[in-house]
Amino acid sequence: MQVIGYLRVSTSEQGESGLGLEAQAEKVKAYCSLYDLDMVDMITDTASGKNLNRSGLDQALDMMQAGQADGIVIAKLDRLTRSVKDMGYLLEKYFQDRFALHVVAEQVNTTNAAGRLVLNVLMSVAQWERETIGERTKDALQAKRQRGEKTGGKHAPYGYDVDDAGKLIENSDEQAIMRMIARLRNKGYTYQGIADQLNKDGHVTRTGKQWRLHIVRKMVIRQAA
Repeated sequence: MQVIGYLRVSTSEQGESGLGLEAQAEKVKAYCSLYDLDMVDMITDTASGKNLNRSGLDQALDMMQAGQADGIVIAKLDRLTRSVKDMGYLLEKYFQDRFALHVVAEQVNTTNAAGRLVLNVLMSVAQWERETIGERTKDALQAKRQRGEKTGGKHAPYGYDVDDAGKLIENSDEQAIMRMIARLRNKGYTYQGIADQLNKDGHVTRTGKQWRLHIVRKMVIRQAA
């Protein structure tokens, strides 16, 4: 069977330094040697795994469709995708019965029904773990805000200052602007309309600049959280 080795790192620094790429390449080569797979090419992407918009992945998939390879070998599942939805798409369009997907770390081989089942289970568990971590982080930050504690970043959130003990204290001027934004939003003003009104009344942002649509939108979303 002829296969393509597919590697991915998230940042340009990792790509330039080879950090992570060498380890992935060694695992893919060893796997191909162990299972007597003929690797016709090794393709690298430097991109996020949040979606499938990657030139290297497109190249690998196009090569399979052109008959130049029978499958793809990856070192770890998240090198291909972190999304259950995207994995479902790849399985249905490519790896259900036409081509093979080999995953070294998780020992997945989609050339059989059992391998496809294991792959779906692994992706579902991985997404559940990410969502659970996200929920816990959100709850923890909310608890800190309720206690009046700073939740990160270089500056206190808009509407607050930080005292010597590291606690958040209300900034009366900024709190007044926040209430004004909430009132205008309740009256049906658009984000741009609120920004225009604030600028018309002579209000400026914390950095002394004019209010913009995206700044108002961020504040409205934060107030609703």
